[in-house]
Amino acid sequence: MNMNRYLPILRRILISLVVVVATAYGGIVGYLYFAQRSLLYSIQPEPNQPIPGLKIQDLRIKTPDGETLQAWYEPPQPGQPVILFFHGQGSTLTIGKWRYVRMHKQGVGYLALAYRGYSHSTGKPTEKGLFTDGLAAYDWLRQQGFKDADIVIHGHSLGSGVATYVASQRPARALVLEAPFTAVSDVAQERYPFVPVSMLMTDQFHSRTYIRDVHMPLLIAHGDRDSVVPFHQGQKLFSLANEPKTFVHMKGSEHNTLTRDGLYPHIWKFIGLPPADYDPAMESAP
Repeated sequence: MNMNRYLPILRRILISLVVVVATAYGGIVGYLYFAQRSLLYSIQPEPNQPIPGLKIQDLRIKTPDGETLQAWYEPPQPGQPVILFFHGQGSTLTIGKWRYVRMHKQGVGYLALAYRGYSHSTGKPTEKGLFTDGLAAYDWLRQQGFKDADIVIHGHSLGSGVATYVASQRPARALVLEAPFTAVSDVAQERYPFVPVSMLMTDQFHSRTYIRDVHMPLLIAHGDRDSVVPFHQGQKLFSLANEPKTFVHMKGSEHNTLTRDGLYPHIWKFIGLPPADYDPAMESAP
């Protein structure tokens, strides 16, 4: 049997397969590149539903680059700190209601920020824009008369990247990072190992770089069943941080269940406050 006569056919088949695979790969990479911001910033409608029992002020904060940001604010009880809270990629102000209930019960104040493009804030989200928003929110608190020692910076998920950056630029009483990443690009690289993420991703949120410039007490809390941001990334970020620092291993917790699973008693203890009386069963009430 003369195999030489089949070689051109086999060569054409192999070339065709390579072209198909390369085209498919290029299509996937191209989609991820052009859709990256819509994938990273998962903006949901803001229902702006009132939360019974809370005295929330619906604010607008101006940024240096001309955007207007929506924020919810409740002042603290006398002698209590105020928490500057940055939410995750797909959250809204209303979604954070159980956090506000806990903070209200504790007597601490809070300023919960909606980034540009989220809720009723103007503009479109970018890494640089979110960092600008975070600093504007911090500066607003200072303009209200709060001192560095009154402000606790707290970020969840994507908000941990904003919180880490703000804490690297502004002094505060403490930094709390909930389900944090070393970098958004690190999360994406683990999710898409076949894509050169570091070359293609525009907004990378390198918390592993900024954390080295944070010089305040740090609390990192991460659930070991987190399917969004790997648990080991929280551990790695903790290893890079300066002292004093505390790591809370939330056993069995997922990415969005840390509040429900008992995060806030750890926060109150960390910043030197007695635990508040709170009934978690309220969260299942209609």
